[in-house]
Amino acid sequence: MAGGGFGDDKGGKRAHLYEYKITGYFIFACVVAAMGGSLFGYDLGVSGGVTSMDDFLKEFFPKVYRRKHAHLKETDYCKYDNQILTLFTSSLYFAALVSTFGASHVTRNKGRRASILCGAVSFFLGAILNAFAKNIAMLIVGRCLLGVGIGFGNQAVPLYLSEMAPAKVRGAVNQLFQLTTCLGILIANFINYATDKIHPWGWRLSLGLATVPATVMFIGGLFLPETPNSLVEQGKLQEARQVLEKIRGTTKVDAEFADLKDASDAARAIKDPFRNLLKRKNRPQLVIAALGIPAFQQLTGMNSILFYAPVIFQSLGFGSGASLYSSAITSGALVLATFISMAFVDKFGRRAFFLEAGVEMICVLVAVAVTLALKFGEGEELPKGIGIFLVVIICIFVVAYGRSWGPLGWLVPSELFPLETRSAGQSMVVCVNMIFTALIAQCFLVSLCHLKYGIFLLFAGLIFIMSCFIFFLLPETKQVPIEEIYLLWQNHWFWKRYCTPEENERGLDAKSLPPI
Repeated sequence: MAGGGFGDDKGGKRAHLYEYKITGYFIFACVVAAMGGSLFGYDLGVSGGVTSMDDFLKEFFPKVYRRKHAHLKETDYCKYDNQILTLFTSSLYFAALVSTFGASHVTRNKGRRASILCGAVSFFLGAILNAFAKNIAMLIVGRCLLGVGIGFGNQAVPLYLSEMAPAKVRGAVNQLFQLTTCLGILIANFINYATDKIHPWGWRLSLGLATVPATVMFIGGLFLPETPNSLVEQGKLQEARQVLEKIRGTTKVDAEFADLKDASDAARAIKDPFRNLLKRKNRPQLVIAALGIPAFQQLTGMNSILFYAPVIFQSLGFGSGASLYSSAITSGALVLATFISMAFVDKFGRRAFFLEAGVEMICVLVAVAVTLALKFGEGEELPKGIGIFLVVIICIFVVAYGRSWGPLGWLVPSELFPLETRSAGQSMVVCVNMIFTALIAQCFLVSLCHLKYGIFLLFAGLIFIMSCFIFFLLPETKQVPIEEIYLLWQNHWFWKRYCTPEENERGLDAKSLPPI
C-alpha cells in the first residue's frame, strides 16, 4: 500500500497520553479564526458575478460589453476573452502570493493572531477602494489590497485551526476554514443576484459588502487567544500552558505540552526556516505539502468554475439573472460537500476522499466536454434540457471537489510541517496556491476561447495525474498528533529513504509504528 499511518494510541511516546474536552472557549476561538475563509470565499464568489454585470462592463470594459451583446457575431467561448478583465480577478492572487512571505515573518515572530488581524485590515481597505473605484487603476490597487488580506489570512488561519485542534478532530476543525470559504461564495452569489437588478451601482454594493466579513474577523480577532504552539515558539511557556489547559478543558496536559516544548526547541535551532525546508529530511513536506497539493488544488479546474461560473453559464446560453442563480446553486452544493467532508474525514481518512472524488471529477469533466462538443455552437443557445444537465453534473463535480481537494488542499499541508518550518511551509503553500490560482484566473478565459471544450479534457487529465500522486506518495494522517506527523515518513515505502530516524533531531523513532 502506498500510504498508511497509525491510530490514536500508537503515534509515539506521548500521543496516547493526550487528554481533551471540547470546550466553549475552544469552539469560539476556532469559529472566529475560521472567518478568515469567508474573505477568500466572498471574493471568489463576488468577482465572477461582478465581471458578468452589464453596468460594471459598460463603465470599465466597454469592448467586452459590446462583444457580449453581439451574440451572433462572436464565438460563444470567446465572449469574455479580455486580459485586462481577467487581470481584475488575478491581480488579487498575485498580490496574495507576494504578501504571504511577509505574513510568514509576522506569523512566526508575532503569532498567528497578529497575521489574522493584519489580513482583516488590508481586506477592509481593499473593499472600500473597489466600492468607490472610478477607473481601472483604482480597481487593480483595491484588488491588490484584498490580495494582501487573503495572503495573510490564508497563511495564518489553517495553521491556527490545526494547532488549536485535538488530533482526533483536527480534520473537521481545520475544515471550518473551507466551510466559511464556501459560505462566503454562496452568500456572494446571492448578493450578486440581488445587486444585478440595482442599476447602475449594484456592482459597487457587491464589492463594498466585502467590508462586512473583514470587520467581523477583525473585531473577533481582538478576542482570540494565541495558539499554544506559537506561544511556546515565542518563549511564553506559562501563558502557553494556561491557553492549552483552557482550550483542552483539563489541567492534564503534561504530555502534549512536553511535545510542544520539544518541537519548539527544534524550531529555535532553525535560523532560516525557508532554507531548512530544502533539507533532505524535509523533502516529503516540500514535495507534497509545499508544492504538489497547493498546485494540484488549482489544476482541478474548480476555481475556474468558481471565478467564472456566471460568465460560463452566460456563455452557455443562460440569461444574466439565470447565470447568477445557477452559480448560487453550485456554491450551495459546495457548502453541502464541506459538511460531508467535516463529518467523515476523520473517520475514513484523507486519502480515501482524495482518490474517490478524483474518479468522480474525471467522469464529470469528460461528460461536460462531450456535451459541449456535440451541442454547443457559435451563437446558438443550448436547449433547456442540456442546460439543466450541465448544471447538475457541474454540481456533482463541485460536491466531489468540495469534500476532497477543496478542504483537504488546506488541511493536509497544515498538518505535515514540523513546527520549525511550519510558518515558512504554510507561506510556500499559499504562495504556490496563489501562483496557480492567478495563472488559472488569467489564462482560463483565453484557454476556453482557443481550446473550447478541450479545456475540460485537459483538467480531467490533470486530475488523473494528481490522483496517482496522492495514491503513491501521501501517507494517511488522520488522528495523528500534529507534532508527531513526521514519524509517518520514516515508515513510508518511498519517503523513508529521506527521513531515517538517525536524521531526525528529536530523538523519537518509528519503531512503534505498524509497517506500511
